[in-house]
Amino acid sequence: MCSAQMLIDGDHLETRLGDERLRVYDCTTWLRLDPPRIYRVESGRAAFESGHIPGADFLDLTGELSDPESGFNFMMPGPEALAKTLGAHGIGGDSEVVLYSRDNIQWATRVWWMMRAIGFNSASVLDGGFDRWQTEGRPTTTAIQKYPAASLTPRPRTGMFCDSAAVLAAMKEPDTCVINALRASLHDGSEAVNYGRPGRIPGSINVPGISLLDPDTKAYRPLPELKRIFSEVGALDAKKVVIYCGGGIAATSDAFTLMRLGKDAVTIYDASMSEWANDPSLPMETG
Repeated sequence: MCSAQMLIDGDHLETRLGDERLRVYDCTTWLRLDPPRIYRVESGRAAFESGHIPGADFLDLTGELSDPESGFNFMMPGPEALAKTLGAHGIGGDSEVVLYSRDNIQWATRVWWMMRAIGFNSASVLDGGFDRWQTEGRPTTTAIQKYPAASLTPRPRTGMFCDSAAVLAAMKEPDTCVINALRASLHDGSEAVNYGRPGRIPGSINVPGISLLDPDTKAYRPLPELKRIFSEVGALDAKKVVIYCGGGIAATSDAFTLMRLGKDAVTIYDASMSEWANDPSLPMETG
């Protein structure tokens, strides 16, 4: 899939609104500041109901798109379960999907990555999300419209997600690049965390997901600039790239960008630091 199909702008989406095959979804989730726990996870449904792109439905990452049996937030559900949920929201094999979120594009890229993991290839992410859409003066509505239920058959791809054992193995592979998508103060361990021990997976390098975005527009930086960022850390030359963060969310923005740059051998450590930092048998590094 080329970068033009993966990422679309407001002009493109606005001309497509009302298309019979188009499905638009708000994927917003909030990480609310909540001392001393640092933050709490909150669904973005209320924000969606207060205003959204015309025709959009809401996908709830905090609930229906996460594995209810997992002890961690946001874990990928089984392919059949995910396909059933997406089908109930109107996504079928011939649907064309656009995903967006508010404040940070990572929530949309998380859903994009999950959909790709079950073999759905016709999804795009709205560059700049709802923030840029509003800034550009494009139409919004409070009317909620549900798409008719559809049937979606999962065709799972291997290697889209990995576990801690795979990360441990990757640490010993000289041709594998392990990336931490959290901000620098979490990477070096200088900032308090609410998910366990501070620090990073030993040997991992830092490419914060937020650093890939223009802070004013919340859209992705130009591709040449993104290519430079990942080239400097050796990700584009590596045989394989493993990406993690706090809970498998910010990591998907890095992974999405690498795929736009033509890097296919990319995997997400789904449980990320939510698991790693709480397991004393797994090594940590600070400084």
